[in-house]
Amino acid sequence: MAVGARSGHDEPEDEREVISGGGPAGSDDAHDSGSRDAAAGEGDDQSGDEAGGSGQKKQRSFWKELPLLIGIALLLALLIKTFLVQAFSIPSDSMQNTLQQGDRVLVDKLTPWFGSEPERGEVVVFHDPGNWLAGEPTPNPNAFQKALSFIGLMPSAEEKDLIKRVVGVGGDTVECKGTGPLLVNGQALNEPYVFPGNTACTDDTEGGQFKVKVPEGKLWVMGDHRQNSMDSRYHQDDPGGGFVPVDNVVGRAFVIAWPPTRWATLPVPDTFDQPGLAAAMSAAPGALGLAGAVPFVVWRRRRARA
Repeated sequence: MAVGARSGHDEPEDEREVISGGGPAGSDDAHDSGSRDAAAGEGDDQSGDEAGGSGQKKQRSFWKELPLLIGIALLLALLIKTFLVQAFSIPSDSMQNTLQQGDRVLVDKLTPWFGSEPERGEVVVFHDPGNWLAGEPTPNPNAFQKALSFIGLMPSAEEKDLIKRVVGVGGDTVECKGTGPLLVNGQALNEPYVFPGNTACTDDTEGGQFKVKVPEGKLWVMGDHRQNSMDSRYHQDDPGGGFVPVDNVVGRAFVIAWPPTRWATLPVPDTFDQPGLAAAMSAAPGALGLAGAVPFVVWRRRRARA
């Protein structure tokens, strides 16, 4: 009984010890938890500071990368000017009223890379084929203008280029009698683009009266302001005979880009689509196709007999 009594008395003491021991332990845990929470809070603050710091670093890195971005943009502009599109300024009145002096046109330089050649009716920019611009005043751009011209951000002021309309391609016969109309392969052209008051042909002895056969790989070009254009007609006595090599063509002018009030496309006029105009050339592809087909047919017949 006594033992039992002692046992019964000791158990509550043990329980009290456990409970009393649990009290301080709980306090320590609570303190530690609070410490951890506080540490976590401090960590969050530090993370926020680091995030703010990284945001500032991004802003600084943008300014560091800005010269690189400008360099890439200039490189792209140079590539576009070299291979895709280039701007040219119209220096004279020889293409009125289609083009006015001071107009800026965009020239397609990509199409020729795929083997396409100029067609009748297109307005093309081409390198001087043989001192056509002799005696013309030469601009004197400053270094800044030269740099912008080089990368294609402004029209070139130094390149010896001209702009005219193609009226004859390789194999064509182009003719002017009296005041016109202009004849291509015997077909009279209706030319609404010719400057008002001008005649299609110029009745003079300096080159306005002519009949030429355009060699393959060459072009015959004329200005829309017929009485104010030193074009193929007036260079027949030159070594090139007034013809422009296709290889000299920079590209086709397809739009007037500046000034905004003059914005317009430069399509091929309908007069160059009239039936019979290309009759002289239409037989050539058929003949070449037939010549190429004959060996194939002979080979097939021999194979069938065998």
